[in-house]
Amino acid sequence: MASENIPKAILFDVGGVLVLSPFQAIVDYENKHKIPKDWINYAISRGAPNGHWQRLERGEIKLDAAFFTGFNEDLRNPELWRLYHESFRSGKKKLKDMANPTQLGDPVSLKAETANSTPTGDDRGAQSSSQRELKPTESSRDSEKPSLSKLAKDSTIGDPTSLSAEEVVIPPQSNTRTPSPPPSHTGPDVSNSDPSTSLPPIPTIDAESLFWSMMSAARTPDPYLSPALHTLSKHHKPTFILGALTNTIIFPPPHPYSQPHPIDPKPHFDIYISSSHVGLRKPDPAIYKLAISELDRFDRERGGEGVGAADVVFLDDIGENLRVAREVGMRTVKVMMGKTWRAVKELEGIVRVELMDEKTRRAKL
Repeated sequence: MASENIPKAILFDVGGVLVLSPFQAIVDYENKHKIPKDWINYAISRGAPNGHWQRLERGEIKLDAAFFTGFNEDLRNPELWRLYHESFRSGKKKLKDMANPTQLGDPVSLKAETANSTPTGDDRGAQSSSQRELKPTESSRDSEKPSLSKLAKDSTIGDPTSLSAEEVVIPPQSNTRTPSPPPSHTGPDVSNSDPSTSLPPIPTIDAESLFWSMMSAARTPDPYLSPALHTLSKHHKPTFILGALTNTIIFPPPHPYSQPHPIDPKPHFDIYISSSHVGLRKPDPAIYKLAISELDRFDRERGGEGVGAADVVFLDDIGENLRVAREVGMRTVKVMMGKTWRAVKELEGIVRVELMDEKTRRAKL
C-alpha cells in the first residue's frame, strides 16, 4: 500500500492501546516488592511459546489454581534467573532492551482487557473524564474478585477453550513439575565457580496478586485512543472497517470479570479476533492472516471488493507484534505507554480524519 493511500481497515490491539497497559502494573509490583528491574517481564517473555501465560492466552489451559501454581513456577525458573544475571553482567545487552515490550517478542501482552495504572503526566487533559472508570478502593476491588483458588474447586467453572481453540493440537506436557530450589545467596553460579558470578536468591513473587494487579488496569480506557475509536465508530463507518486483534484471557463464569464491562470496546468493532477463542496468539503470523481473512470476508459481504494486508493499518504497543504485522504486509502504528496521544496523531495523518477534540489538541499539539 502506497503511503499516500487511505486504508480500508483499522485494526486495534486492546490492552495497552484502547485500555491502560498492564506493563505499568508490573513495574509497580517490582518497585513495591524490590524485585530486580525487568525480571518479571523477562521471565514471562522467555517462557514462550509454552509458558503458562502463553498457553492461557491461547485458551489451552484454564484460569484456575493450577494456572497460578504453574505461573509461579515460571517466575522462579532457575535457568532463566541465571541467564538474566549473565546477560546483565556481560554488558552486551541492557536489561531494559532485553525485557522491554517494545523490543522483545510479545512478552506479556495481556490483552485480557485489563491493568492497574493511571495516565502519566503526559496523559493529562484526557478528552472526557466520563470515559474513565472510577477505580474502586483496594477493599472493594478485593471483594469483587473471588479467589481463583476457590473458583478452581467449583464445578461450575467452564472450559476456557472455545471456538477453534478446541482444534489446537497441544503437545503433551506433564501436569506436575518439581521446581528447582532457589540458589543460595552465596552459592556459586552453576556454570561458573568464580565467586564474582554468584547469584542472589530468586525473588519470591505472589503470582496471583501480580496477575490481578495486571488485570485491574485494563478496566480503565485509554484517555486518547478510546475516544478516537468512539469517533471512528460513530462518524466514519462504513468508510473504515474497524477490527480488533488482541491476546485475551477467558475468565471463569463465576468471576465478575467474565461479565460484560461498561467500557467494553467490542460493540464498536466489525470483527473481533480473540486469541483465547481462536487458539492462536500474537506474534504468530497465523493470527494476523486470520484477521485479514475476516476483514476481507466482512467487506465482501457488504458488497466491497475485499481487503488485503496492504489495506490495513494496525495499532499495537509491542514491537514484535508490529514487526510481524509489517512482515505480512500491514501498515503499523506504535503505541507508547504514557504517550498514547502520539499514536492518535499518527493515525489521524494516515486516515485523514480528526480524532482529537480541540481541548486535547491544544494541550498536546
